Amino acid sequence: MSSEAPRALTLRDMMLPAFVPTLIFEMGVGSVLPIIALSALHLGASAAEAAVMLALMGIGQVLADVPAVRLAQRIGDRRAMLIASALAVLAFAGCLAARSLVTLGAALLVVGGSLAVFYLARHSYLTVSAPVELRARAMSTLAGSHRIGLFLGPFVGAGAIALTDVRGAYVVAMVMSAATGGVLLLVPDVESAPGPATEGGTTGSWDLLVRYRRLFLTLGIGILSVGAVRAARQTVLPLWADHLGISAETTSLVFGAAGAAEMLLFYPAGRVMDTYGRLAIAVPSMVLIGGGMMALPLSTGVVSLTLFAVVMGIGNGVGSGIMMTIGADAAPVAERVRFLGLWRFVSDSGNASGPVVVSVVATVWSLAAAIVTLGATGLLAAAALGRWTSRYSAYATPSSVRPHRQRR
Repeated sequence: MSSEAPRALTLRDMMLPAFVPTLIFEMGVGSVLPIIALSALHLGASAAEAAVMLALMGIGQVLADVPAVRLAQRIGDRRAMLIASALAVLAFAGCLAARSLVTLGAALLVVGGSLAVFYLARHSYLTVSAPVELRARAMSTLAGSHRIGLFLGPFVGAGAIALTDVRGAYVVAMVMSAATGGVLLLVPDVESAPGPATEGGTTGSWDLLVRYRRLFLTLGIGILSVGAVRAARQTVLPLWADHLGISAETTSLVFGAAGAAEMLLFYPAGRVMDTYGRLAIAVPSMVLIGGGMMALPLSTGVVSLTLFAVVMGIGNGVGSGIMMTIGADAAPVAERVRFLGLWRFVSDSGNASGPVVVSVVATVWSLAAAIVTLGATGLLAAAALGRWTSRYSAYATPSSVRPHRQRR
């Protein structure tokens, strides 16, 4: 038996255990994102109620974030992702069979729960495995796999819709979720170089939240706002497209165009973060998303809608992996998994609140006002990240990333 210690992982080593399953899983999610609001509208929902339907996915993630920590600690990241894949198959089947808003909403809650487990497990795996000098590129490549899946998913979903009807996209999601589980069963674990001991689960989530309350009350504002704006982007695009009278198939293609802009930028984003610090990406990303969203109500047809969608896509692509990277930077070594669960809880709370804000403001005022409100929230997120990231990330600025680059 060799006594040689495991080497540090490279991006290629992480491909099959982390990036490929993520890409396939997100293809399924991407195939249904453009049609969830439309499915709700077809079941008799108003625009505000349709926004709430999409918000239920985020609510499901929030509700499952803390249980996901316990699951990942007990059975490991790999098995947790397997369970998430199986749960997603069942949940998308529920969406397919839904004949009422209640059934659709319940299924979407379960979809959100499966996302919470899957996302935490993959985040935890890379936080532990990726060398610090490669951390941002690993996280941005993981986020890039997410974005490539979301880019391809709407095109596959549009094809299924054209052959059947809107529900055909849910069949695509079921197949992709099952395929994710198949890949995870076939791909062996990759052993990384040993690092500092990770959490043993002795500290409760509430105690950890109290201990790091200053972080979550300051940088947490930025985390929450980023989640809200990113989730609202997925809601307002199909609703504004429907307001303009654009078909479901064309809306899927608009999503795909925005996804193309996102997926082209993930690796450069990671390299910039590893070279020039996290702030070089965090602030410009949110300015682009927020500004693009505030301009969205100016669109009057497919061309202008696509233009603003692509601007937001560029902003989201530039920010690939930024929240995961900052979370990994801030996570205490001895309580890493539980901290990341709390980090995702705050982020997912933003994801859940974004569509709710759209619904409330659209009901009280108008859909255009709701879109502008969330765009302004994106600018708030940029300001919060600019103010607080340096305090909690050891690699926020060029001078802070230089030491570990010199050791390479």
